[in-house]
Amino acid sequence: MRRIVFRALPALVSAGVLFAAGSPMADAAVQGHAAATTTISVKATEYKFTLSKKSLSKPGKVIFNVVNKGTIPHDFKIDGKQTALLSPGQSAKLTVTLKKGSFPYMCTVSGHAALGMKGTFKVL
Repeated sequence: MRRIVFRALPALVSAGVLFAAGSPMADAAVQGHAAATTTISVKATEYKFTLSKKSLSKPGKVIFNVVNKGTIPHDFKIDGKQTALLSPGQSAKLTVTLKKGSFPYMCTVSGHAALGMKGTFKVL
């Protein structure tokens, strides 16, 4: 009777090649990688928004960190979600999952979008 020796098994285990079925690591390996979350800084002032990025290279979860650096209240709306009305100095986080496409954003305070508090965020 012949014995089979698995000398490569310890190396495969330490390299993370073997995963238990149904584990998060196995699921990520099957999908290629875990979905990433992108954080975008948004500065609101009179009457404009300054975003740290105006586009993403792939779809996914996006957290918009909105800070009102202006002297009057503002909010931020994108993809049907919006922050509360932010007084000067206040901040809020807005989380959305964006697919490929163009997403208009704006301040919903009356007249602010018309004065320039609007734009388009793109997912390529």
